[in-house]
Amino acid sequence: MNNSDIVQKLWTLCDILRDDGINYSDYVTELVLLLFIKMEYEQVQNNVDFSHKLPVGARWPDLAEKTGQQLLDHYRQLLVDLGNNKDPLIAAIYAEAQTRLKEPHHLEQLIKSLDSIDWFSAREDGLGDLYEGLLEKNANETKSGAGQYFTPRPLIDSIIRCVRPQAGETIQDPASGTAGFLIAADAYIKSQTDDLQKLSEKARNFQRSRAYSGIELVPGTRRLALMNTLLHGMEGIVHLGSALGPTGANQPKVDIILSNPPFGTAKGGGGPTRDDLLFKTSNKQLVFLQHIYLGLKPGGRAAVVLPDNVLFEAGVGTDVRRDLLERCNLHTILRLPTGIFYAQGVKTNVLFFQRGTVNNPRQEKSCTKRVWIYDLRSNMPNFGKRTPFSENNLKAFEHAYGEDANGNSPRSENVEGVGELSRFRVFTRDQIRERGDSLDISWLKSAESLSSSDLSTPEALAGEALAELTDALRELEQLIEVLGAGYEVSSQKQLMSEVMGLGADEGAAEDE
Repeated sequence: MNNSDIVQKLWTLCDILRDDGINYSDYVTELVLLLFIKMEYEQVQNNVDFSHKLPVGARWPDLAEKTGQQLLDHYRQLLVDLGNNKDPLIAAIYAEAQTRLKEPHHLEQLIKSLDSIDWFSAREDGLGDLYEGLLEKNANETKSGAGQYFTPRPLIDSIIRCVRPQAGETIQDPASGTAGFLIAADAYIKSQTDDLQKLSEKARNFQRSRAYSGIELVPGTRRLALMNTLLHGMEGIVHLGSALGPTGANQPKVDIILSNPPFGTAKGGGGPTRDDLLFKTSNKQLVFLQHIYLGLKPGGRAAVVLPDNVLFEAGVGTDVRRDLLERCNLHTILRLPTGIFYAQGVKTNVLFFQRGTVNNPRQEKSCTKRVWIYDLRSNMPNFGKRTPFSENNLKAFEHAYGEDANGNSPRSENVEGVGELSRFRVFTRDQIRERGDSLDISWLKSAESLSSSDLSTPEALAGEALAELTDALRELEQLIEVLGAGYEVSSQKQLMSEVMGLGADEGAAEDE
C-alpha cells in the first residue's frame, strides 16, 4: 500500500464524520486532530531520531484502549490538556482544539480504521509526505476553504529548483498556508546534504529549529502548518498573525522568501496596518510584495506568486513596481497557465528577484537592467482534474531559467520558437519604462486565431453572410410549402421586401 492508497483510505473516513453531522469544510480539521496523535506515535516506533512530543496519557495507546463514553470524554479532555501543554509547539498545535464528534461509536470507528492502515508502508514513504498528501487531497476536493492554502506541489518544487536554497540560509513564507514552500525547501536542502548528515551538529540544529519561519492569519490553517512541519522533522515557527500588520513588520530580514499570498482586496476594516511601508493600498498583493522585497537581506532572493493585476495596476501599483525595479533585480517572470489554482480563471505569475545586485547587494537604485519573461500561458491546455498540471509542464522553463539562482545563467530567447514565436523573451528596463512600467507583457498569438492579413475585407465578409442567409431562407421557404402553408411564404416575402427596401415590381419579379 503506497501513500496515495493510504490518503484515499483516510479520505473515506470522512464518511464517518459526515454521519456525525460534521460539515464537509471541517473534515480535515477534525480528522487531523486525531490523525496527528496516531502519526506521532508511529513516527517514534521505528525512528531513533524522534522522541515523543506528546505526554503520557495523550498518546495513541491511551486512546485505543478505551471505548464508549469513557473514550469520548477522555478524548475531549485530552484536546484541552494538549492545548495547555508546556511544550509551546504542542500547545500551539492544539490551541482551542475541540472535537465536534457526538457519538462515541464514531470515534471508535475512526480509531479502529486508523489502526488498520499499513503504517509500516507509510513510514517507508514518509509520514510527513502522507500528511501533506491528505492536505492536497482536501484542496483538490474543495472549491474553496483549504484549496486556497495549497499551492500545487509541481509548481512549488519547480520554484525551489530554480531558487536553490542552501543550508544555513534563513527562509520565510509570509503567507504560509499549510507550509508547503517551507517543507519543500527543507526537502531540497536535505537532498543536497544526505538528509543533513553532511552538516555539523550545530548546522543540523539550525536547520531543524531556526532556518524556517512563516506567518499564517487563520488559526486552523496554522494548526495544519505546525503539524505538517513537525511531521517533516522541522520545528521552525509559523507565527499566528498577518504579514500586513505588526507581525509582518517585526520579522527579521531573511535570505530567501517564497510565497503565494492570498488573492483579493482587504475589506471591512481588515486592511493592511503597516506603518513601515512606503505605499499605502488596500490591494493585499501589493502590500505583500512590499513586505517581501523589503524583508530580504542585501543579496537575498525571492520567488512570489502574484495575480496579473500586480503587473499592470496603475497608481500605487505603478509606484510599487518602480520601487521593486529600483531596489531589486527582477530578472525573471513566469506567466502561469490558468486552472492550476482553486480559483478557476485567475491569471497568475511567479516573480523571481534578488535584493540589490550580484556585484553590489546593497545597491538601492537601478538594480533591474532587463527582465526575462516566460509565457507558459498562451496555447496551453485547460488544466484541471482531467488535465493535471505536472512537473513535465515546467521542465522547459527550468532549463531556460538556468542553474544560477539569481537568473545570471546564459539564456536564449529561442524556446519552442524563434523571436516573437518564442516562449522566452527579454525586455530591457527602457522598454518596460516605455510601457509605463507595466509588466503585463504578452506577445504569443493564439494558435487558433487568424492574423488580420488572413481575414477577408468587411465587404466580402458581409456578402458571404448575406449569401448564407439567402440560402437558409430558400430552404425554409421550401419546407413551408411542403407543409402546405404556401400563403405564409407570400406574406413573409412581401414583408421582407418592404424591410429591405425592394419595390413591388422587384418583389413580384422574385416570385416568378
